[in-house]
Amino acid sequence: MEATTYNYKVVRQFAIMTVVWGIVGMLVGVILAAQLIWPDITFGIEWLSYGRLRPLHTNAVIFAFGGSALFAVSYYIVQRTCQVRLWAEKLAAFTFWGWTTVIVLAAITLPLGYTSTKEYAELEWPIDILITLVWVAYALVFFGTIVKRKTKHIYVSNWFFGAYILTIALLHIVNNLEIPVTLTKSYSLYSGVQDAMVQWWYGHNAVGFFLTTAFLGMMYYFVPKQAGRPIYSYRLSVVHFWSLNFIYMWAGPHHLQYTALPDWAQSLGMVFSLMLLAPSWGGMMNGIMTLSGAWHKLRTDPILKFLVTALSFYGMSTFEGPMMSIKTVNALSHYTEWTIGHVHSGALGWVAMITIGSMYYLIPRLFGREQMYSTRLIEWHFWWSTIGVVLYIASMWIAGVAQGLMWRAANADGTLTYSFAQVLNTMYPFYGIRLAGGALFFSGMLLMAYNVWKTVRMGRVVNDAPIPQAVHA
Repeated sequence: MEATTYNYKVVRQFAIMTVVWGIVGMLVGVILAAQLIWPDITFGIEWLSYGRLRPLHTNAVIFAFGGSALFAVSYYIVQRTCQVRLWAEKLAAFTFWGWTTVIVLAAITLPLGYTSTKEYAELEWPIDILITLVWVAYALVFFGTIVKRKTKHIYVSNWFFGAYILTIALLHIVNNLEIPVTLTKSYSLYSGVQDAMVQWWYGHNAVGFFLTTAFLGMMYYFVPKQAGRPIYSYRLSVVHFWSLNFIYMWAGPHHLQYTALPDWAQSLGMVFSLMLLAPSWGGMMNGIMTLSGAWHKLRTDPILKFLVTALSFYGMSTFEGPMMSIKTVNALSHYTEWTIGHVHSGALGWVAMITIGSMYYLIPRLFGREQMYSTRLIEWHFWWSTIGVVLYIASMWIAGVAQGLMWRAANADGTLTYSFAQVLNTMYPFYGIRLAGGALFFSGMLLMAYNVWKTVRMGRVVNDAPIPQAVHA
């Protein structure tokens, strides 16, 4: 019998956990920022040390917060745009419980020091296998739903989601090829510069596909929805898709400038990074120009403010990234706080803000309401988040440039002008500003949690929503 409803249960589960994991991940980030100012703030407890918490923070924000959001919105969007119920609902349920188990295992093992030591791929081999199983189930549910769609056309968001699902599978499997020694320890199949090259092919494309391509799929649905306007140029969105996905795969070596990686590979990474500017800004302009004829809505709609501001940060980050890949710029910026500022302009300004805006659109509909409990609280959240991001990234930009210049400063006899302690001492005021910005952004997440809680209490759980007949999503 043909289904007449959408499956909102799994969407709702992932959406709520997005908020929960967002608070957890950003709280750990605030603790880390505080540790750089007051190293003994966690009383010397080994599993709360900086080296243990840092990978927990990145995994929690990227894979717990960002990943849960992507599961939620991709499941929602693929149903709405294909006008069919999710395929293989038991597999969909498995993806939720499996992914949640992965996150809980990460939260246990990383503070205990069990790590493969690979950036964004620190989890040990048994957890890697579970991730693979969850991801295969995710692909089956997503593409199975596409196959049984009632609409002839495949909406552009689904192209972006499909590309990210396939690419992350490839990246995860290749980079995590390892030799298990015990249940909690393994060694990479690669060594030396080959290991570094494979790692940053993975690492940069985790950013490129998990944190960019996938969230652009989110943008291409929720910006037109919230603005009440069609996407500015559908043709541009298709060009954006193909060019971005081709170029991104080759940009990873820019993380390895001035290392043992062959010079030609470093230069290739730089060239493809510079090429990335065109499709990235094309996508940004496509999103922003969607507001043509609806700019007035920005005055009164804080959700739209989140979405459009996220696009602005996306544009800024995708200008800054190619610029930092240029060898002469990289010579100054590499290993400095500037890189931290760049990462967070993308992670907080783009990923977190587009996610928050999308959740504010999505969550009330999953609880039988047209809007959140309080629009004013969303407005406050927007300003707290925006001010927090600006404080964070501006302090790190200034600190990073100062740091790079102090490191390369030399006396006439060739000795270094500044000692390590002098450079570190110069960073302290900027660390304080970063902590303030991060705390402000984290406070906004608490505000969101309260708003969500009130919305849930006032609403009713929607497990099944009727599929409109012969009406596009």
